[in-house]
Amino acid sequence: MSGLTSNLTHHFLIAMPGMADPNFARTLTYIAEHTDHGALGVIVNRPIDMTLGALFERIEVPLEAEGFANQPVYFGGPVQTDRGFVLHRPAGDWHSTLKVGEEAALTSSRDILQALGSQGQPEEVLVALGYAGWTAGQLEQELADNAWLTVPADLAIVFDLPPEERFAAALQRLGVDFANLSDVAGHA
Repeated sequence: MSGLTSNLTHHFLIAMPGMADPNFARTLTYIAEHTDHGALGVIVNRPIDMTLGALFERIEVPLEAEGFANQPVYFGGPVQTDRGFVLHRPAGDWHSTLKVGEEAALTSSRDILQALGSQGQPEEVLVALGYAGWTAGQLEQELADNAWLTVPADLAIVFDLPPEERFAAALQRLGVDFANLSDVAGHA
């Protein structure tokens, strides 16, 4: 295998208007890992009809920390939708964590939820059910097919903006307005 042409770890994938898969239409996906074996990420702009308070109740973890109960839970992607994935910073030290660079991590172990519930740490979190996964070469093929735009991630978009503003904010990092995107590359 020739290796990756570009490593998209810590990048956003922005769904192009022609995205046929309804799981990904108008989504902003944060890529937590991209290797020769595939890629893994979470959609960061699709809240579901569940709050962290309801999720913690369902998994029987006390949520005593202030300010988290009304935060939405997100649809992270179509893979393992019964499992929680926490995108957070700082990275910290958790049982099952995929560190993304120096500042952020994606954690799927229960210990982070227990710490969040009792101590309110880590402070910046996005809790998603499910994740987005690509097999070896699959994401590269989708990029070649113009399914996605890519831009280096800015986690302030995830942690500081409401979900409905994240997609446009990521596009602005590219200097692109969604209304001006074409379904077919190279055609005006």
